[in-house]
Amino acid sequence: AVLKQFFSGKGAKRMPLIPLRDTVVFPRVAVPVIVRRDKSIKALEEGMKHGKIVALVAQHDENATDPSAGQLHKVATVAHVREVVKQEDGSVRMLVEGVARAHIKEIASKEPYLVARLEPMPDASANKSERTEALMFSVLNQFRRVVNMGANVPFDVLLVILNVTEPALMADLVAANLEMTVDEKQDVLEAETAEKKLEAVNAALNRQVKLLQMASKIQADTGKELDKMQREVFLREQMKSIEKELDTLGGKGSEDELKTRIEKAGLPPAAKEKALKEYDRMKAMPSFSPELSYVRTYLEWLSDLPWDKKDESNVDIALARKVLDEDHDGLVKVKERILEYLAVQKLVGKIRGPILCFVGPPGTGKTSLGKSIARALGRKFHRVSLGGVRDEAEIRGHRRTYVGALPGRIIQGLAGVKTKNPVFMLDEIDKVGTDVLRGDPASALLEALDPEQNNAFSDHYLELPFDLSDVLFVTTANMLDTIPPALRDRMEVIEFPGYTEEEKLKIARHHLLPKAMKDNGLAPRACVFEDAAVRAVIGSYTREAGVRDLERNLAAICRKVAKREAEEGDTKGERGKGRKSGKRGSKVAKRDQVVILATDIAKYLGPAKFSDSMKEEKDEVGAVTGLAWTEAGGDILTIEAARMPGKGELILTGHLGQVMQESARAAYSYARTVAAENGVIDAFYKDSDIHLHVPSGAIPKDGPSAGLAMATALISLLTGRKVRKDICMTGEITLRGKALEIGGVKEKVLAAHRAGITTVIMPAANKKDIVDVPREARRALTFVFVKHMDEVLSAALTDGAGAKAAAAGARAAKKTGKKAARRSRKTASPIKRKPAPRRAKPSKKRR
Repeated sequence: AVLKQFFSGKGAKRMPLIPLRDTVVFPRVAVPVIVRRDKSIKALEEGMKHGKIVALVAQHDENATDPSAGQLHKVATVAHVREVVKQEDGSVRMLVEGVARAHIKEIASKEPYLVARLEPMPDASANKSERTEALMFSVLNQFRRVVNMGANVPFDVLLVILNVTEPALMADLVAANLEMTVDEKQDVLEAETAEKKLEAVNAALNRQVKLLQMASKIQADTGKELDKMQREVFLREQMKSIEKELDTLGGKGSEDELKTRIEKAGLPPAAKEKALKEYDRMKAMPSFSPELSYVRTYLEWLSDLPWDKKDESNVDIALARKVLDEDHDGLVKVKERILEYLAVQKLVGKIRGPILCFVGPPGTGKTSLGKSIARALGRKFHRVSLGGVRDEAEIRGHRRTYVGALPGRIIQGLAGVKTKNPVFMLDEIDKVGTDVLRGDPASALLEALDPEQNNAFSDHYLELPFDLSDVLFVTTANMLDTIPPALRDRMEVIEFPGYTEEEKLKIARHHLLPKAMKDNGLAPRACVFEDAAVRAVIGSYTREAGVRDLERNLAAICRKVAKREAEEGDTKGERGKGRKSGKRGSKVAKRDQVVILATDIAKYLGPAKFSDSMKEEKDEVGAVTGLAWTEAGGDILTIEAARMPGKGELILTGHLGQVMQESARAAYSYARTVAAENGVIDAFYKDSDIHLHVPSGAIPKDGPSAGLAMATALISLLTGRKVRKDICMTGEITLRGKALEIGGVKEKVLAAHRAGITTVIMPAANKKDIVDVPREARRALTFVFVKHMDEVLSAALTDGAGAKAAAAGARAAKKTGKKAARRSRKTASPIKRKPAPRRAKPSKKRR
């Protein structure tokens, strides 16, 4: 009834219109069609309500997702929907049968689906003539050849076509069941006469025959020479054809998606132009070309980079201070410097100034502070470890000509966080290596970290400039000596000192203990540590500048508590009975709560690893406590000197480096120079060997700060004067006895404080560095600032008065001979020598 109404009368009729990408429906031919687009599905539903009639039209542009009137052919097919099946992916598969052709006058409506005004077209005239019969004969012959050469045509369809006598129907059936282009099929549909239809089909069959002949010839020529790779390419081409025929995800869909991603990536004009040029080159490549995957990977990297994507970053100094205080205890000066840096960013509105470089021992919170900065700014955080990197391509990327080429770590990190203004941490920058063959990665970092030129950072893989000026770079290092000067010049160094015992206690309370209990499955109040217990772990089981060993030991205690809780959970009755005892210590004082006392630590961690004090137990001759700087913070070491008969040699042991060996020789020369002044009159440098040793010989030691300690040990040995046990010292010496300035004062002073030493001797030029020492350590220590070695000996050696008298006597003996020497010793002695008493009992007065 609907069809009769549609074909009755004159004028255009309104009807739902469904565009088809690569299918043309012919009158009196039933074909399956898959509908995926929402508009098309809605048009189908509307047609099902009104007689199951819809109009189907092919698109000019197969890639158009929402085609306009200009992208559609002008002739459509009015079809009857015989069957509709909904698929799992939301698409609809329908079986339609063409009824008649119709001319599209206009698109009456686009929403919510396409509605077209159609005008019926008459059937193609079928005046049989000799030419028409000849064309039918030619079409049948060509059709047979195509089928014999491998065209995929069902047998029942083949029988129908061979028995059709109507010219127009034969042309439509052949066009509908052979692989022809959309334009060729549309030409057959739009033909006004049967003769023109047959001519169009015949031309298409001629092309099919030539293609099949060429393919057959190529296959015959190659024959058995097809290797595995060629067979795979052939199969892949067949798979693509099958996928395209079934209208699945194959074909050009993925390429179109890639082009859409490129257009939406926000590339700068020059970069977008190059990307589209590479895209066009990729489309022109054959599918078996090995370069196809390389170009596609390159375009995917370009589309994934955040060329114009930024996180909203609001610099709130009060919020930043709150976040830093919540995440970190101590580090007052470090946090203050970071707040100053952020304040400048807020006022300027852009990343300005040098790159921040956090330098300090491991475990002092450098990396976690970078995370806190990102949280305070509301930006994403990305960390890249540069330890052991020796290849420049790790920073700048590989050339695209190499197999498996990738961008550098900086570009990869930005693609991962999908924003161009993250907080980017370059960890362990002091451990970047160099390789003669693979370049210098540290030099490659110069362009990325220099604020004056990183707005056009060039990655070898991208071959396009990328703007890094919005990235907040933060670097970390354990020491500055291995960082090249050119790279260090672009960074502002912020030193992280070691923590004092009080700071470690706060860190354990606020951060380490809650984390350890959570990681080990304990409730927040299931295990309570008293302050004395935490101090016992800090003092007896750790000896570090940071808190990593402390965290490991606290976690070990929590694990043992968790183990006991798990074991007792199986016997609730016994556990409840034990907890009613109310005993202290490792017993539970409250229900479901374990209290850890200082006396319980040995039960959990075993014997103490370190004594309460690492200083000497008593005053000794030739043993001096020195201070050293290490990557893990400050440390103390003992320098020992011994004398033995020999030939005047200086023996050095303890795995000393070149600088410390030179300091030892300078100290030895100074000791010989001032030997007479200190009362040493024998020629020890001729008939005695001096052995200078620094214990822990398996550990390499080097540095210009042991001269004062070595000279003090030598002079103590030669004069027999003892060195005070509560004193340590640091500083370099010259041949004239001057004390030279040294570095690492903060770390060394904290090491002395941890070791229980009360007095620190250091060069007077380092007095300015005491300001950086934490207040707690400054109050607990006495500092002696010296300019000359005489001041060191006066403060560090005992029996100073007698030594001065002996020195005066030695100088006099040297000038006036033995007689003068005896006289000088009598006058220099603090107690006047008396003659021996008689045998008679001395009087009370004399006594």
